[in-house]
Amino acid sequence: MKKDGIKLVANNKKAFHDYFILEKYEAGLSLAGTEVKSLRAGKCSIKEAYVQIEDGEAYVVGMNISPYDHGNIFNRDPMRTRKLLLHKSEINKLVGDTSEKGFTIMPLQVYFKDGRAKLEIGLAKGKKIYDKRQDIAKKDARREVEREFKVRNL
Repeated sequence: MKKDGIKLVANNKKAFHDYFILEKYEAGLSLAGTEVKSLRAGKCSIKEAYVQIEDGEAYVVGMNISPYDHGNIFNRDPMRTRKLLLHKSEINKLVGDTSEKGFTIMPLQVYFKDGRAKLEIGLAKGKKIYDKRQDIAKKDARREVEREFKVRNL
């Protein structure tokens, strides 16, 4: 998927299934050289990742960037904690929002925008089981309507 200078690398569908996403932020990623090459090759996973804020700085924990195939001693640990590049006001707002019970910050997408690695993060509130069931029922209903519409138009 490449449009408007954006190349999608990884998507976190599980976050949308398990959480209500209330706000989205775009953050830069502080990476080493071989990590960027590995990202360009599409070797990234953010399924088990989360964002943590310590000492006024944001970090993504649990993001897996596989080692670059043609790298050597310059390869970094694939599961290391990486710093996020956010404005101080955005970090302060996120700290205030996550201090409430049930809120967390989840990574949603990793992509390249104009040649720079970006991570879309979202302020998320956990879904209950009945919320997940409602979402599944809505998807099934929408899929059924689309199927009916397709059959009628043939």
